[in-house]
Amino acid sequence: MYIMGLSCYYHDASACIIKDGELIAAASEERFTRKKHDNDFPINAARYCLEEAGIDISRVDYIGFYEKPVIKFERVLHQHIHMFPWSIKTFVSSMPSWINEKLRVPRKIRKNLKYKGDILFIDHHLAHAASCFLVSPFKKAAILTTDGVGEWTTMAYGIGQGSNIKLMKQIKFPHSIGLLYSTITAYLGFSVNNSEYKVMGLSATGDPNQFYNKLRKVIDIKDDGSFALDMSYFVYHYKDTMPSRKLCDLLGGPVRKGDSELTQRHKDISAALQKICEEIVIKSLNHVHKVTKCDNIVMAGGVALNSVANGKVLGNTPFKRIWIQPDAGDAGTSIGAAFFVYNTILGNKRGFSMDNVFLGPAFSSEEIKEYLDSNNIKYSTFKNRNDLIKRTARLVKNDNVIGWFQGRMEWGPRALGSRSILSNPCNPRMQHILNEKVKHREKFRPFAPVVCADDANKYFDCDKPIPLPTDFMLMVYPIKKKYHKIIPAVTHVDGSGRLQTIRHEQNRDYYDVIKEFGKLTGIPIMINTSFNIRGEPIVCTPKDAYKCMMGTGIDCLVMDNFLIRREDNPKDMWDSERIAKD
Repeated sequence: MYIMGLSCYYHDASACIIKDGELIAAASEERFTRKKHDNDFPINAARYCLEEAGIDISRVDYIGFYEKPVIKFERVLHQHIHMFPWSIKTFVSSMPSWINEKLRVPRKIRKNLKYKGDILFIDHHLAHAASCFLVSPFKKAAILTTDGVGEWTTMAYGIGQGSNIKLMKQIKFPHSIGLLYSTITAYLGFSVNNSEYKVMGLSATGDPNQFYNKLRKVIDIKDDGSFALDMSYFVYHYKDTMPSRKLCDLLGGPVRKGDSELTQRHKDISAALQKICEEIVIKSLNHVHKVTKCDNIVMAGGVALNSVANGKVLGNTPFKRIWIQPDAGDAGTSIGAAFFVYNTILGNKRGFSMDNVFLGPAFSSEEIKEYLDSNNIKYSTFKNRNDLIKRTARLVKNDNVIGWFQGRMEWGPRALGSRSILSNPCNPRMQHILNEKVKHREKFRPFAPVVCADDANKYFDCDKPIPLPTDFMLMVYPIKKKYHKIIPAVTHVDGSGRLQTIRHEQNRDYYDVIKEFGKLTGIPIMINTSFNIRGEPIVCTPKDAYKCMMGTGIDCLVMDNFLIRREDNPKDMWDSERIAKD
């Protein structure tokens, strides 16, 4: 039995396919179109999934869609009618997309994929819940889903057991911790539904107590983690902007322009926001444990990508084990929709556990060689993989920045050793080098350390045993103080690091290159950041990888068993103007 899951028309469109309950392939549409957070129908991702499964669309038994469009439209109508006449402008501008796309999902699916089978629509937060429980290693677990908004729900908790999921309580729109976080993201001059993680990173540089009491005026938080927003401070429920004039007055100034200086006031506001987010998550989880009496917790929804909050869960709640969907945002709901159809609606027993994320396209040595040769790109070939591992480790030790392109592309927003940029964490200037010359992004942005799972406890104050979400770079932990000056490029200003662990059985070459770097330096840790530049999705193809290297300060590209050096290839062919036009 083949089941396809789809998510689209809001942000981060994606597709996946499962065969007899096993996840075969999954990818976001942005990787193929090169349009970050592409929300259009995921035609390219769906075609890739079919190709990876080796079937055509006629073999697909069911398609699961990640929300119920009619119920979501009901909410949209309700909010606009409730806020009339102030909502008229937003209402008029939003209607074409509803009439042409969002209310015609079955027709769009059948037309775009030539599909004639059954289409099942899954409640948005049930899709989130399924995405984190049905593919988790737990037979029974408490569930918490938190995001901006689905149809009506913004936060829900419940329990999963076997193939069944029951959501017990929910908070409804317009009250939303996700939308509060996005509103402050916009106030701080960052893009909504894209840069909330920047605010999370910025929060480590601020004092939360400076603005905590002011921000608490806009939200009433109960002991069980439930909350209500004072909507007089918000306009997102009837305008296409987020910060209100009243909120700006409360925070002591206008919305920051994106290219202006980040002041200490901005940093303190981000820290207060993060503190409130963590307070809600921890209080909610303590209540969920009390209600469910279950020691396992699974989480999804965009707020579950807040790795700073995630790293505090086990230490501040009674839960003993945690699992988080690697793509906890809306893209992950395609997986939830597919498994909800297979396990919960059709009643099939669970037999799949999502222990790695390498679910995207791969390119053979022959395909990569053909691309390099046809474009007259100079490269070296390594017949022995161990020699390539050693050479790469030496290059990183000598402060070269490496584009690492191996195997199947990762699922989710984090590069996890398949489409990664690797560099030396011991170089105190490496954070500056990567932000300015490679990633072209803000100076304050931190970089993540990657360490083999068997070495993690030596360098980090992790939960024990190390939770599985650290494999997906979803947990921030303190770096042990004696290593702060030894690995300065991955040590954030508060002494923490967004840790990624890697296990040999997940990705052998990635594991081995980190171990080899450790033999050379005494520190088996590398910087791992996503293989892209600011504003672009993570690279997918050999062409994407080569273009990224030639347009940045990346020194070398290690692609399969080929080593390509930027200085060996003519830069005038790949200047930034040409890349921008291509």
